[in-house]
Amino acid sequence: WAGATSNYPREASIPELFRLEARRRPGAVALEAGELRLTYGELESLANALARCLEAEGVGAESTVGLLTERSPEMVVALLAILKAGGAYLPLDPSYPAERLRFMVEDGGVSLVLASEGSASAVAGLAGVKVLPLEGCLEAGGEVSAPPEAPISAEQLAYVMYTSGSTGLPKGTAIPHRAVVRLVKEADFMHLGEEEVFLHLAPISFDASTLEVWGPLLNGGRLVLAPSGAQDLAGIGSLIREHGVTSLWLTAGLFHVMVDERLEDLASLRQLLAGGDVLSPPRVAKVLALPDGPAVINGYGPTENTTFTACHIMAPGTELPAGTVPIGRPIADTRVYVVDAAFRLQPLGVPGELVIGGDGLARGYRGRAALTAERFVPSPFGESGGRLYRTGDRARFRAGGELEFLGRLDAQVKIRGFRIEPGEVESVLSSAPGVERAAVTVREDTPGERRLVGYYVPEDGGDGGKELEASLRAYLEESLPSYMVPAALVELAELPLTPNGKVDRKALPAPADVGGGEGQGYLAPRNQTEELIAGIWSEVLGVDQVGVKDDFFGLGGHSLLATQVSSRLRNALGTEVPLRLLFENPTVAGLAAALAEHGREDLDIPPLVPASREGDLPLSFAQQRLWFIDQLEPGSPAYNMPLPLLVEGDLNPSTLEAALTTVVARHESLRTRFESEGGRPRQVVDAPWTFRLPLVDLQGLPKEGAEAVTRELVRRDGMAPFDLAAGPLLRGALLRRGAGEHVLVFNMHHIVSDGWSLG
Repeated sequence: WAGATSNYPREASIPELFRLEARRRPGAVALEAGELRLTYGELESLANALARCLEAEGVGAESTVGLLTERSPEMVVALLAILKAGGAYLPLDPSYPAERLRFMVEDGGVSLVLASEGSASAVAGLAGVKVLPLEGCLEAGGEVSAPPEAPISAEQLAYVMYTSGSTGLPKGTAIPHRAVVRLVKEADFMHLGEEEVFLHLAPISFDASTLEVWGPLLNGGRLVLAPSGAQDLAGIGSLIREHGVTSLWLTAGLFHVMVDERLEDLASLRQLLAGGDVLSPPRVAKVLALPDGPAVINGYGPTENTTFTACHIMAPGTELPAGTVPIGRPIADTRVYVVDAAFRLQPLGVPGELVIGGDGLARGYRGRAALTAERFVPSPFGESGGRLYRTGDRARFRAGGELEFLGRLDAQVKIRGFRIEPGEVESVLSSAPGVERAAVTVREDTPGERRLVGYYVPEDGGDGGKELEASLRAYLEESLPSYMVPAALVELAELPLTPNGKVDRKALPAPADVGGGEGQGYLAPRNQTEELIAGIWSEVLGVDQVGVKDDFFGLGGHSLLATQVSSRLRNALGTEVPLRLLFENPTVAGLAAALAEHGREDLDIPPLVPASREGDLPLSFAQQRLWFIDQLEPGSPAYNMPLPLLVEGDLNPSTLEAALTTVVARHESLRTRFESEGGRPRQVVDAPWTFRLPLVDLQGLPKEGAEAVTRELVRRDGMAPFDLAAGPLLRGALLRRGAGEHVLVFNMHHIVSDGWSLG
């Protein structure tokens, strides 16, 4: 199955496309971070200056530059500057252990690293690697309006992104410019244009950031940067409201938590993308049921095919069929196949391995020729010179042509949206001091909550106890990113084995509840705050009993569950509970004390103030979405809301007209139309007007004939478009079918009404 062939600029590079936007709309806002705003012209100038500095340092075509920084405006400038200089960026997350960062720099062939203040020490002292302070380079660059002159081809390397590797070492995926351009230009899985405001939440080392950053910036949109570090749910909601965010990407785990805890914060979005794991149909249904809520897009795609391969688009109001949420159809310029072990195409409904082709494919793995040859193979399906990527995912085509994800063929898993090879974690745990043998597996003891669990046998058959467990956790945290550290560590006298001598992973025991009883070290909550915290932890973590000395992360907590705790404490206490309080005070007693010090400040809920009628009236987010859709499809009746009503008994048409006139006078939205000036829409509220109901007399027709004419008139009216600029955006007619029987044919545009209004 192939996606559509689009007219995206196949030969263009990322800097070239950004430069076109900067020339077209230099004064338009490109980037927002807190109170800071950078226009397209300013971002172009800053990136040009830094690119010239990088050129002077020897950066050119195919150079790989490490970028070690938190999410910030400087990060975006650096990404663009590296590409302008002809180089490729290798994102380095400052939260990663130094050992992993140093491996990525050396393995990625990096000779230059741009590092933000306070991060450089992690990669300092590597042979042949120069580390430059990012802030200093930006200050030294001055103002340069002209970009570097070296041409950049679409085949050139754009970035290298590392993911978990089954051999115990991460592997770098090499992505060319064309793959990124294919993702974000002429996209058919979502709308990307100058009216879109995209929130950048993902870590820069996670390939969702490719869409979040370049999706808006190469289409004239606005990029909003979330503050660096973990985000609490209330903070995400505030960012959506304060910046007018229209498009948002969430991992499946964060999507589920937001729906459970902060559903109302998603209502103003136009497009909500989620993926990285299987979506919960009931939670998707909740979003689709939001009045004027967003479309939900279930996105699937490995890093090796540049963020997205297939998408399933669900419009607001869509009713989900039974079963899992499909991953949809291939996006434009992408081909997908389901094959058996002999690479033969599978019929509809028959599972097999999902393989991918098209313009989004990576070059392969940096410095891993054998692995590249194994995973990226020549296509046997008639594409001259074509390659296919073997995903290792099981899938099947449904009867309607949509893909259904069925899991992995190997041991690789996704937890909280991150791709993890348990073998890599197992390799690190096995190498830890004091460990004789180890195994790492994924457990789902609580439905929907997958977690890594590490099992180890101490050296010399001894009893390592809590001291060894603590040292192992410290060792893992120094060697692996936080999302790869097992949620629980279990000491065993021996690992269970199968008859052929391999670890019997099915026989590995479930980790005991660390806080599950009044055992050694248990201390019950001593006051109401501690009882509240312990109760919330018990619910969120699935632990029967939590003591005041218990550590949230030691009980299996992680950042995603921490956001749930923060949200529930906020609702219970009526005060903001910053996520950092839990990270800094991970025990029940510590968090209770921190909350007492933090104070019970009232929530800062802004008062509802009537909007001034002076000057232009802006559109709500939901109205903006409907207005833009109307501009894309003028004359479309898709958002008409026809409502035929059977009225039995005596009816005075003049009295009905007077009643409707009163309703229109009372509700401004029914007198509102939508003009535009310079492409910017505004609301215009007209003075009260008299509602007229044309009367159509059907009394002379037989009953069947009157029914047929009624249906046809209702159909015609439902298909007749509204003119949003001219108005009015509601109309009606009265069909008289007898002395005591009328049909009121009522119709209005969704932009001035919704299901709640009609209810």
